[in-house]
Amino acid sequence: MILNLRVDHKIADIQSMENISKEIDEIFWKLQEKYSINEYIEISTCNRKEYYIHSENIAFDDELLSHENKSIIIEYGGVSVMHLLRMTSGLESMIVGEDQILGQVKDAKAKASKDHHCGKSLDLIFTKAIHVGQVVRNKTNINKGSVSIGSAAVDLAESHLGDLTGKSVLVIGAGKMGKLVAKALAEKDLHAIFVANRTFYVAVELAEDLDGTAILFSQLDEYLKNADLVISATSAPHSIITKQRLENIGFKNCDLMMVDIANPRDISEDVKEIGVKLFNIDDLREIADYNTKLREKEFDEAEIIIKEEYDLLKNSFKIMEVEDLLSSLRTSMEEIRQRETKKASSKLAHVDGSSKILNNLTNSIVNKIFFDISQNLKQAASDEKTDILEAAEFIFDFGRE
Repeated sequence: MILNLRVDHKIADIQSMENISKEIDEIFWKLQEKYSINEYIEISTCNRKEYYIHSENIAFDDELLSHENKSIIIEYGGVSVMHLLRMTSGLESMIVGEDQILGQVKDAKAKASKDHHCGKSLDLIFTKAIHVGQVVRNKTNINKGSVSIGSAAVDLAESHLGDLTGKSVLVIGAGKMGKLVAKALAEKDLHAIFVANRTFYVAVELAEDLDGTAILFSQLDEYLKNADLVISATSAPHSIITKQRLENIGFKNCDLMMVDIANPRDISEDVKEIGVKLFNIDDLREIADYNTKLREKEFDEAEIIIKEEYDLLKNSFKIMEVEDLLSSLRTSMEEIRQRETKKASSKLAHVDGSSKILNNLTNSIVNKIFFDISQNLKQAASDEKTDILEAAEFIFDFGRE
């Protein structure tokens, strides 16, 4: 069984998502404790928190999966797989068509593989999902143009500040999201752009690409006082900019705009009390809706590709389901072959070369018998002839006493 446990931007605002993400973690770890889940992949971004789980033990009616929080989505089987394929294709993103989710899914799969909890089933599903995301982007215009949370944040700033020409901008965080912001800002005729990051050399690298200036994280207070626009996207677990911090530095810039695209949020809501114009991921929805309308004509083509690839994936799973059976059958046949060859060899011990001749003969017989069985079972799986597969499982269940 494939199980998807998630919350995302479609059903929760940023504050709810922060809280629900913790709740989802708790549900997962309780399931882990109860069922010893060995195969799972976690995806965590600014717009979603998801677990994909493969387990034959989890009961659909388990009380852990019964909850009152309607913002937690739990889906099973093909529905959850289709969601993943649509997600890697950019159709489930706030900024439809953005490429970042594809990289984030790749990273999640790589981490799960490294930590030894991406098994054969999830490996197959996620490999297909990544492939589908690439195909959709190559065959449609779903990702053409400026499509990212970073570019949307800059668009949002322009919608409130007007032209950014001559403005002083401070970017906090030089990770993947910070780079997307910087890429969008690079096209603007700014007065100055400053980049702050806890790891200074990372800030230096990004600032050099922008012809900007890297600053130490300890210098933030100085540059906050003089910025026209602050865009923050760190991975800090708590707020790094608060009303108290701004008051402590003698903040007086009532025209300052801050855009917080981090999750958890970098900037506390109370900064609004001293005149800061604060926006977060929730405020990007209007820009996201406009972006979606621009790409609506690409949806149908993308959905056709996804459906075709999903059907191919289902067929791959059907074949995979018989592989264990075929493996057991092959092992059993090989044991019989070796045993009978040994018996025959002992009777023909006086004949020169008899052991080699018998070994080759029995190998050939087993290979020819196994080939037909293997091909027929795979074809039955492809044709969804479950009665044949069930009969085969019964006949070749070598584990029965």
